[in-house]
Amino acid sequence: MSIDQPTTETARKPDGELRRGWTTGACAAAASAAALRAILSGQKADSVTIRLPKGEKPTFSLHQSFETPGGWRTSIIKDAGDDPDVTHGAEIIVDLEPRAPGSGHTFKAGQGVGTVTLPGLPLSVGEPAINPGPRGMISDALDAVAEEFDAESDAEITVSITNGEALAEKTMNGRLGIKGGLSILGTTGIVIPYSCASWINSIHRGVDVARNLDIDHLIAATGSTSEAAAMRDHPNLSEQSFIDMGDFAGGLLKYLRRHPVPHLTIAGGVAKLTKLAQGHLDLHSKRSRVDLKMLAEMASTRGASDDIQTRIANANTAMEAFEHCKSANVDLGHAIAIGARETAMASVAGEVAIDIIVYDRTGNRVASTQPIPSPHV
Repeated sequence: MSIDQPTTETARKPDGELRRGWTTGACAAAASAAALRAILSGQKADSVTIRLPKGEKPTFSLHQSFETPGGWRTSIIKDAGDDPDVTHGAEIIVDLEPRAPGSGHTFKAGQGVGTVTLPGLPLSVGEPAINPGPRGMISDALDAVAEEFDAESDAEITVSITNGEALAEKTMNGRLGIKGGLSILGTTGIVIPYSCASWINSIHRGVDVARNLDIDHLIAATGSTSEAAAMRDHPNLSEQSFIDMGDFAGGLLKYLRRHPVPHLTIAGGVAKLTKLAQGHLDLHSKRSRVDLKMLAEMASTRGASDDIQTRIANANTAMEAFEHCKSANVDLGHAIAIGARETAMASVAGEVAIDIIVYDRTGNRVASTQPIPSPHV
């Protein structure tokens, strides 16, 4: 439902083997198990071990553990491993209050955990932003503890995150209609560093929300500068019309192929859209590179001289190549835009009408295309 990484910052991946971490959902499940164990045993522990969906059995240290008027409060400091996660180091708090046998497990959002306000997410509007995966982990952890004591696990579980509302401002939650804090996430309980899965998942949820709101025009940006420029150029579109695509063009386009919208605009800088024009769907600097010789060939279609083509082929960056063309009045931006549109259209198999806007580093529009209408929408 959201990502726990900042939307406009890209952290550098450390060298060497990376340490895995635990999701907010795993932390909430462990805290819930510890709270129920304390209630049933009458003893406070320093740590708790739970079983995750794929069989792993991590042990979590407890930060807080004490009796409350209605039950027990426990908390865990989230360890995200080596992943650049805004919730790394956050305190995940569970207030657990036993309920009558047969009443089941009821989930509530405490301070710093958001509430769903828009349709299109895996949870209904008005529900606490505790995803189905973590709800299942929490229920399984409670049932396992109850079984040890031959007791019932029925309870009200309130999950909170210290400073969660401020942390949520660094995520896509607001755009997805999750208000008041963060989401409790994680299907496996494990954070795999730099897997990018959470970012791509948020792209998909953004599309789902837009479709449920009958939004017919999405704008996907490769970065903060291009998104701000696209928002300036499209002042009448709602916040939910904008998708923070980042480097994951493939993650968006492949999803739109199965879940189309009528119209998509891709907005980005020269370098990233050059990569898209050259057929790359992962636009990250470490996973794809601009082919300057191919860029020179693209410039030739716009009338670039042999000298300009040579300069492009020998340039250090796509932006330098663009400047060479600009000085010679060669419209390389249009060639990039056309190529990017062709790649994008092929990826969605004609299911979506697509146009491209190319911006420079200061957010000025340097080229754009008209959308090619889709025969299906």
